[in-house]
Amino acid sequence: MSYVTQADLGGQPGFGPVTPEPEGELFHADWEPRALALTLAMGATGSWNIDASRAMRETLPNYRDLSYYQIWLGALEQLMLQRGQVFPDEIATGEMRHPAAPVARVLQAGNVPAVLAKGAPTERAAPGPARFAIGQAVRMHIDKADHHTRLPSYVQGKRGTIEHVHGAHVFADANAQGLGEQPQWLYTVVFNEAELWGNAAPRQNLSVSVDAWESYLEASA
Repeated sequence: MSYVTQADLGGQPGFGPVTPEPEGELFHADWEPRALALTLAMGATGSWNIDASRAMRETLPNYRDLSYYQIWLGALEQLMLQRGQVFPDEIATGEMRHPAAPVARVLQAGNVPAVLAKGAPTERAAPGPARFAIGQAVRMHIDKADHHTRLPSYVQGKRGTIEHVHGAHVFADANAQGLGEQPQWLYTVVFNEAELWGNAAPRQNLSVSVDAWESYLEASA
């Protein structure tokens, strides 16, 4: 059975129009900056990697009922619960009731700007030559993964064209499961609207770009 992921929302009806917000409007409630700070601070401890945190967010069972930072906070709670870094009674009361679990690193306030500026590059040494080239037609695999995957269901089995070759990058599917980085070549694949949605496409000559690892792809005539 395929693993449910909220990356599969593309093209699904019933969500209403996209309403752009003013540029620079980052938060909508006083608690949201704190949720962001907590997530960054705990991520910096090394207790999990960025792919594990993304996988947790995208597989929350109530994802569609939550706001952006409610998703971040919900995923953080689950990651910490799994590791004994917080307990249900602490979440329920908002009070510390158990000894703090040790962590490998602590992000000090004064170091935050430098850490954020440095980021976490994912490009790695290539494991071999790239199988695909710019302009080549490819077809996306029909994925049967029993884990979180970055391959959206709405492109599975669809035919697209390689637009960019990005080098080798950490393979998020493996890294999220704690199986190591397993770097693979990463490509941008472009699909036209009719290929993805057939007669339901708006016929506005639109295209959709998806970044896809090499194991997602096969050559297509």
